[in-house]
Amino acid sequence: MADIPSAAKTVIIGGGIIGCSTAYHLAKAGEEVVLLERKKLTSGTTFHAAGLVGQLRSNANITQLLGYSVELYNSIEAETGLGTGWKMNGGLRLACNAERWTEVKRQATTAHSFGLQMDLLTPQEAQDLWPLMNVDDVVGAAFMPTDGQANPSDITMALAKGARMAGARIVEDCKVTDLEIDKGKIRAVITEQGRIECEKVVLCAGQWSRDFAARFGVNVPLVSMEHQYMVTEPIEGMPKNLPTLRDPDRLTYYKEEVGGLVMGGYEANPIPWAVEGIPQGFHYSLLDANFEHFEPLVELALGRVPALETAGIKTLTNGPESFTPDGNFIIGEAPELANFFVGAGFNAFGIAAGGGAGMALAEWVRNGEPPFDLWSADIRRFGRPHFDTDWIRTRTVEAYGKHYTMDWPYEEHASGRPNRLSPLYQNLKAQGACFGEKLGWERPNWFAGEGETPGDVYSFGRQNWFDAVGREHRAAREAAVLFDQSSFAKFALKGPDALAALDWICANDVDKPVGTLTYTQMLNDHGGIECDLTVARVAEEEFYIVTGTGFATHDFDWISRNIPEGMNCQLFDITSANAVLSLMGPKARDILQSVTRADVSNEAFPFGTIKTAGIAGCPVQALRVTYVGELGWELHLPVEYAVNVYDALMQAGEPHGLQNAGYRAIESLRLEKGYRAWGSDIGPDHTPFEAGLGWAVKLRKNTPFRGREAVEAQKSGGVDKMLAGFTCDPDVVLLGRETLYRDGERVGWLTSGGFGYTVGKSIGYGYVRGKGVTRDFVLSGAYELEVAGERVPCHVHMAPLYDPKMERVKA
Repeated sequence: MADIPSAAKTVIIGGGIIGCSTAYHLAKAGEEVVLLERKKLTSGTTFHAAGLVGQLRSNANITQLLGYSVELYNSIEAETGLGTGWKMNGGLRLACNAERWTEVKRQATTAHSFGLQMDLLTPQEAQDLWPLMNVDDVVGAAFMPTDGQANPSDITMALAKGARMAGARIVEDCKVTDLEIDKGKIRAVITEQGRIECEKVVLCAGQWSRDFAARFGVNVPLVSMEHQYMVTEPIEGMPKNLPTLRDPDRLTYYKEEVGGLVMGGYEANPIPWAVEGIPQGFHYSLLDANFEHFEPLVELALGRVPALETAGIKTLTNGPESFTPDGNFIIGEAPELANFFVGAGFNAFGIAAGGGAGMALAEWVRNGEPPFDLWSADIRRFGRPHFDTDWIRTRTVEAYGKHYTMDWPYEEHASGRPNRLSPLYQNLKAQGACFGEKLGWERPNWFAGEGETPGDVYSFGRQNWFDAVGREHRAAREAAVLFDQSSFAKFALKGPDALAALDWICANDVDKPVGTLTYTQMLNDHGGIECDLTVARVAEEEFYIVTGTGFATHDFDWISRNIPEGMNCQLFDITSANAVLSLMGPKARDILQSVTRADVSNEAFPFGTIKTAGIAGCPVQALRVTYVGELGWELHLPVEYAVNVYDALMQAGEPHGLQNAGYRAIESLRLEKGYRAWGSDIGPDHTPFEAGLGWAVKLRKNTPFRGREAVEAQKSGGVDKMLAGFTCDPDVVLLGRETLYRDGERVGWLTSGGFGYTVGKSIGYGYVRGKGVTRDFVLSGAYELEVAGERVPCHVHMAPLYDPKMERVKA
């Protein structure tokens, strides 16, 4: 029987690398923590991990998190006295065709943006680093000297020892059977050895996490997939300092191990595991090797490493790993249950992420927030489709199969579709809509014209939809367009204290008359932007809140958690109740007035207001607002009226040149107008004054609101980064993450990029960093962008690139 304590502040469930790293970081911070492992440490999936440690991801903060892992692995052996097998031998990535070489060059630029060294090499230089390989088909390579490899079990044991040295309790052979929850509050963890009273639970149970969390109403969207790699006998002439190697065009990866090679890969047809549930007692267990399934990867590998033909095969390891529908891990506090934290679903890069994820999770547990914005891995990025395990598995199979395929710009997933449909889906599809998907919703990205095929053809240049989006863009600027934005997340906040609650949560002033619409941010205590949305006051005690499709779970959670205790108001998600048709463009008023008896003149219906208007027998809530820089209305209406209202608008709009338009046109239009996008241009690491949104903060009023002290300090003390716009030659394709140089010095990277059809230029936005950055400092520099390894000149802008004389928008 394990000797367990009767109480602890925090209990971690799971003794793999994530659980042990979290315990280590909590204990080092002085927290009382107990880790419970049902069998032995590492016995779930950690023990059979391959152990490659790469750092670069498409997100700066995930890259920073992986970089922290490397820093920790550099020091943990000296701290604990336990060997870890950690070697910083560098990582090599190959490109074997022109498009892959462009991708690799763009990855190198991303590395430079995030402050990492990544060198571009010739095939010969790559072979000098990795002499065992054949480079006949190699176009080029990239080398990151700070990548490496580790022994997964050893590094986990070192973290566990470090945790114990700092005061953590680690108990093996102690299975958690239940949680004691009283009125939504965690009271205790129940184990086979007894009860441990606690305040917080951290679930790091790998592939077991989904089923365990579901018992308490928490959704953790992951499934198990088989993953194989082989280990060879020693190979003659094997260098000891051989870098890790990723060969994505051959779907394979390699690392040196005891004089031999580990070779694994990501096949296009992966095999899901434990579809009917994980077998009882599964620990320190592997699956039967599947040579037939692995053989195509071996064939690909032989062309790269001829020595494999004669090398003896020591083992073929087949171990299940947990994977997620989007290929990123899951971290954070569950929106369904307070003080229940999750760190799971690491998609076979748990060793690379282990140190950093444990640090971030420990900070989240201690402070109620992560150390920096981790939106791309946040558990709240998921939504309604992710409750169905079969849908998750379908999408995850696709994501696994794409692990080493080309990371195309604007690429959409194909599996599990269509899922959530607007009432207009079939109608728009018949008119040439090419759909994208977000949080399960089918959304028109663009519309094919006569002789065009409504399907994306991917490349790193201008893609096949470029001209079609240009047509939609020009229609929005010159006539009018109709966007189906039914996927918007929509909430209702009702109750006697609804105003008081929003007054605290919102940075802008929402204490306005009924019928008023307010664009606002919601801030954390550091002034960072947690939500970016519109709030309409529809009654004295009721507000209608509209936010982005992908932020439904996140924003609902943020608002509901920040309603001050004791206030009487309730938040409801009414997303599925309303369709949204956005009518935008200089002819929008003429079209709208022709289908309603309501007065839509500027005098009767000014900018920033909401009114009910009858259209085609439907009571429409019309919101006078724009995200494209043109006169327009968002028309919110019960879903059952959507087809009739759409038909009425299109018929009335025909003489005015009204066209269908999609989300790619919205992106192009908003870039020209300088509107910010949450999740890229703004987020928890950016404040309104850094992002040029200080005008939307109610500092002139004495009303307290969350984050007020932080933004007041910034307003008086200045900022260390400032968002600016950049334009360059239209032949340069900007996608985001391009490195930004001011007077030859790296000062940041682009947070978003695209093309402006009205201004005829490529457009990007990014933060210029430096101590005490001012508008004058930003405008006084000479700027360049690094794009796929090449420096190109660009121009800086602090005002909208396109402004149709705001009176046109607001008149």
